[in-house]
Amino acid sequence: MLKNKKHIFFDLDHTIWDFDRNAEETLNELYQIYNLHELGLKSCEEFISTYTENNHQLWADYHLGKITKDFLRAERFNKTFLQLGVQPDAVPNQFEDDYVSISPTKTNLFDGAENVLTYLKEKYTLHIISNGFKETTLTKMNLSGLNPYFKNVIISEDVGANKPNPVIFEHALNKAKAVKEESIMIGDSLEADVYGALNFGMEAIFFNPTKKEKPADVNKEIIHLKELLSLF
Repeated sequence: MLKNKKHIFFDLDHTIWDFDRNAEETLNELYQIYNLHELGLKSCEEFISTYTENNHQLWADYHLGKITKDFLRAERFNKTFLQLGVQPDAVPNQFEDDYVSISPTKTNLFDGAENVLTYLKEKYTLHIISNGFKETTLTKMNLSGLNPYFKNVIISEDVGANKPNPVIFEHALNKAKAVKEESIMIGDSLEADVYGALNFGMEAIFFNPTKKEKPADVNKEIIHLKELLSLF
């Protein structure tokens, strides 16, 4: 039963804020600014594809505390350039900084996000729990017009623990003055969002727009955010 819920906790990146689409727009711009074809890169599409694969893996490691924020930021583009055959001394030093400056200003949300949030806000108290970097998370929330929907924005850097660590879920509930039984987590990451919440003792919904294979022990899944309208 989801009707008994009072608090809904959302992930931000890849769940409400369309990370990959916003990254693609940013990287297309930077590909031109830096004239990356002159470094021998075959295409912007190959560059984006390689970066996306590396970034997703590094974020998975960051969720689990295997790497630091600084390592993630230093490695994701450096690794991508080297994989694509760019010589180490030719890797653009300011590329990461420019990406971090531009990407959070993009405002693409997943289809239906605003309508769904407007509907849910009338019935529930909404919150964000994000493993994203603090400065970029706050910029994304502000420029995308998301702040009015959410009572609390819990950021892992402030808490000192990433999802799936139960510490961040406990902190979020305390800040929301909520209890597990009346709360639910919605996110795209099985490890961080779904299993993080489930192992903490809170229900979770797997947001799965890319239609990955759903594990048997995850019983709540949506492909599109609008499905939440019929669940709550």
